[in-house]
Amino acid sequence: MICTSVNDVVVHGIPGDQVLAAGDVLSIDCGAIVDGWHGDAAITVIIGEPDQEEHQALSAACRAALDAGIAAMVVGNRLSDVSHAIERSITTAGSYGIVREYTGHGIGTRMHMDPRVPNYGKPGKGPALLPGVVLAIEPMITLGGEQTLTLDDDWSVATVDGSRAAHWEHTVAVTAQGPQVLTLP
Repeated sequence: MICTSVNDVVVHGIPGDQVLAAGDVLSIDCGAIVDGWHGDAAITVIIGEPDQEEHQALSAACRAALDAGIAAMVVGNRLSDVSHAIERSITTAGSYGIVREYTGHGIGTRMHMDPRVPNYGKPGKGPALLPGVVLAIEPMITLGGEQTLTLDDDWSVATVDGSRAAHWEHTVAVTAQGPQVLTLP
């Protein structure tokens, strides 16, 4: 499948010859390596004025889920407490598809490290969060279903049903003083 719109790209979209239009939902996913340490971040923006209020609400719900996941990154919590906080935020915000195939992840000397950090799950499971743990927290939600497919460029991931998607991400360290976002502008 060749993507004809940026709106249904969930993650890893490669810029092409698509012309952006007012109301498009565009996720921008960036990574960086500084002195051997990796960082990963993403934002979702609406081009111009949203043509439907639900598109702005989609991005806002995804951003709120990111913030909920970050807030759960405190010493003594478990990994799934982060996942559960993200899911609870999304389901409270509305009826969104939660992408399950792609998750947050550990990050450090490599971009993708263990553990995986799903955007859903029951609380109280998995390893305890200790000072020095660094995770890329990245909720991905859609206005439709959760199924995705990889496009012909073998990298971009889009929704199967063509629904619009949002993706927000930060690299976050657990510290004794609370979560520290490492990818703030």
